[in-house]
Amino acid sequence: MADPSLSAASFWTQADALLRKNVTYQKRNVWTNVRLISFPLIICLLVLGLQTLMNSVDSLGEKRPKCICKCLQKNKNGQCDEEICGNEAQGEFIPSSLCAIRNPIELPPLLQLPLAVPPVTVLTTGVNQSLGEILARNMLPSSIPLNSSTGMANIADVIMGSKDPSPDPYNGRALSEPLYSIQHQCKPNSTFSVPIRAYSTVTPQGVQCVQGRFLWLNSSAEVNDELYKGYRKGNSNGKTNEILAAYDFLNSNSKVFNVNVWFNSSYQHRGETDRISRVQVPRSVNLASNAYLRYSQGPGTKILFEFVKAMPKAESTRDNDVVALLGAIFFTWVILQLFPVILTSLVYEKQQKLRIMMKMHGLGDGPYWMISYAYFFFISSLYIISLAIFGSIMGIRIFSVNDYIIQAVFYLLYINLQISVAFVVASVFSNVKTATVVAYICVFATGLLGGFLFQDLIQDESFPRVWIMAVELYPGFSLYRGIYELGQNANANGMRWKDLTDSTNGMKEVLMVMLLEWLGILFIAYCKDQVVSSGSWNCPFFLTQKSEKKDISSIRKPSFQKQDVLVPMEKHDVAQEREKVDQLLLESRTSQAVICSDLRKVYPGKDGNPDKFAVRGLSIALPRGECFGMLGPNGAGKSSFISMMIGLTKPTSGKAYVHGLDIQTQMDKIYTSMGVCPQHDLLWETLTGREHLLFYGRLKNLKGSALTEAVEESLKSVDLFNGGVPDKQAGTYSGGMKRRLSVAISLIGDPKVVYMDEPSTGLDPASRKYLWNAVKHAKQDRAIILTTHSMEEAEILCDRLGIFVDGSLQCIANAKELKTRYGGSFVFTMTTSKIHEKDVENLVRRLSPNAAQVYQLSGTQKFEIPKHEVRIADVFREVEHAKSQFDVHAWGIVDTTLEDVFINVARKAQATSLS
Repeated sequence: MADPSLSAASFWTQADALLRKNVTYQKRNVWTNVRLISFPLIICLLVLGLQTLMNSVDSLGEKRPKCICKCLQKNKNGQCDEEICGNEAQGEFIPSSLCAIRNPIELPPLLQLPLAVPPVTVLTTGVNQSLGEILARNMLPSSIPLNSSTGMANIADVIMGSKDPSPDPYNGRALSEPLYSIQHQCKPNSTFSVPIRAYSTVTPQGVQCVQGRFLWLNSSAEVNDELYKGYRKGNSNGKTNEILAAYDFLNSNSKVFNVNVWFNSSYQHRGETDRISRVQVPRSVNLASNAYLRYSQGPGTKILFEFVKAMPKAESTRDNDVVALLGAIFFTWVILQLFPVILTSLVYEKQQKLRIMMKMHGLGDGPYWMISYAYFFFISSLYIISLAIFGSIMGIRIFSVNDYIIQAVFYLLYINLQISVAFVVASVFSNVKTATVVAYICVFATGLLGGFLFQDLIQDESFPRVWIMAVELYPGFSLYRGIYELGQNANANGMRWKDLTDSTNGMKEVLMVMLLEWLGILFIAYCKDQVVSSGSWNCPFFLTQKSEKKDISSIRKPSFQKQDVLVPMEKHDVAQEREKVDQLLLESRTSQAVICSDLRKVYPGKDGNPDKFAVRGLSIALPRGECFGMLGPNGAGKSSFISMMIGLTKPTSGKAYVHGLDIQTQMDKIYTSMGVCPQHDLLWETLTGREHLLFYGRLKNLKGSALTEAVEESLKSVDLFNGGVPDKQAGTYSGGMKRRLSVAISLIGDPKVVYMDEPSTGLDPASRKYLWNAVKHAKQDRAIILTTHSMEEAEILCDRLGIFVDGSLQCIANAKELKTRYGGSFVFTMTTSKIHEKDVENLVRRLSPNAAQVYQLSGTQKFEIPKHEVRIADVFREVEHAKSQFDVHAWGIVDTTLEDVFINVARKAQATSLS
């Protein structure tokens, strides 16, 4: 075994041990990691395939026609003044809005008419009704002074409308719907034509007259109600909506003109709202403005409104980046796939109790956090780098166009934030399946909410920016916002550092939010981990604090509560042990490995139930070289005592010291010299037995040949050395082999105190013998606390035994003393023919008048004979005499077993407790 003089492993030794274990573990799961890292390549190939498909076919599955331009009119210098651009498909020219438009067509300003014409109604209201009625009469002409030979300018006086006033201002087509002229009164057969110009071509188009009526309402609320009732329905009279427009002249007078305008857009096609507004709103405002000018300046005053025209534009090519189709939601989902991977890994260690197992064998929080965080950061970085590299190679603009340093900073901050969040969230879950389901729900919900809710908030300029930043405190939305900004800039020339100063660019605030949130959540994650794992609030501010070893003599034993009903009932041996502990606490130095003084654990009652006293004032002292056995029925308090001693739970009151170190404040130091064999095997399924021992040996500061020798000796001591067993994965071991490996782990590295919770459970007789020999050999220079339900095991291994009942220690001594003290009877058994049963009973009464019969069946009888009433020689003499009187088939006399002692003590303690 290892040299007992070895000191505790340093920070870097522990980190090295964990790193080696993690590397070995990942080698066993190499294909899982390969699949994870190759996932971005698969995604990029999918995007590339979609891009290729989009570049080769249009939405109808046909080849895209080529965009060409034709000159319609040249100037004297031979330059083209007017041209039309479109697609050339199958020998035909088709005007297209995707082509470059240097000179968009001029379109007449139109109003959208209701589907039911004629007539149409214009609603009016305002503070001054007389003024409103005058303005209404001035809006529409009573006649049309049109001269078609003078060209298009004269039609500015014609108030025209259409059922579909939404022509594409870039495609050059004529208006397909019939046009209507809105007048106060239509004459019979009042149909005429107007010249509609499309580029250099002027085409006459028929116009029909529609009567326009004005209806005064008392308030804007009535106007709104009337419009609402008619929206794609019928009005209050059951007729189809006839409303053309509505005007609220508010407080207008001869010096003030103030108006609200409602315009009709009820029947627009999907995506044409902006197009309708571009055509209708100017004409609606022009009608009201001209009416007020005629009122204030005279009938001849007017604003001439000839046409509306779109802005020139460059060629609109279909975006080669599939991000334009998929949006930020797609890559948000791709990157968020890392979160469930990290979370499930952390929760797995928690579910299998592997983290606390490592901690109890000396692994500090610092090395654990450093190596675990570094591993997750490494995997996440490989994942993101693969995504960025493959995306850039394949021409995905969101990766290839934007500045690489900006992308690196953004993704670097996010993966750090994501790892920190995973550490916090992992403390909430205790089951891997539950954590996985919740994680993937969060992944897909984040993408959907980002695409259908958060993006609208980003694009809404009226929404306060401070609330945008508040929403980005959710890490998934900050990721979505960053990808959204990268995607927006990818459609142009890409994002550069100078662009971050632009007020419309949100990347700067995203980076700030993620940086501050990462630091804050990392701090919270560490503190929460301390609370969960140790029950104490040890935060990074206190990492540099040194907890000095307390002089045990300076600790005063807490006063014993006399009102505790168990105190007067303490047996002599228990009281003697308590006095011994009191004396040891007063000494400046002691050789005792473990000292417990009035240790108590109370679980608060719930739902009106009383408090549960798991451990009631336990006081014991264990020297080195002693194996102390804890016996007791289920629920007696043995596991609660072990949990307090290994740091899983905090004592309610009392003190306990391991080699002078307080279990409440110095557990981190105690862990370096402690070994634990838990009741359930806590092993990594893919690591071999040898790899387990190498890892835990390094945690105990074993190195080089000393480590190799310790591992081999541990394997030999529990019979796991031969047959290639050490190099087989622990997941292939039988239950007994796993149990023996757990015992070997608890003993490696020369721990000074070892806790074994039912170590021989599930072992066959041969394996149990190997285990017992290992424990006997191991207890020479260390204290071992062992719980067991096997009386044979307790009698063979334990130097002293303590029987626990209902949380209190009932007796403490070695097995022989307990049998002498609590087993004061011999058990006499004799088998004869049934007719001689009375003779056997008389024989026993002669030996001991107070003997008690405990069993009788078909001639076999069993009696308990008080030891002080009989001598063994007298028993043999009486039996020999009986054999001469009647046939004796079998007989025997045995001393009380440890099992009998245990049953008697437990029965009496429970009876006393009930009374």
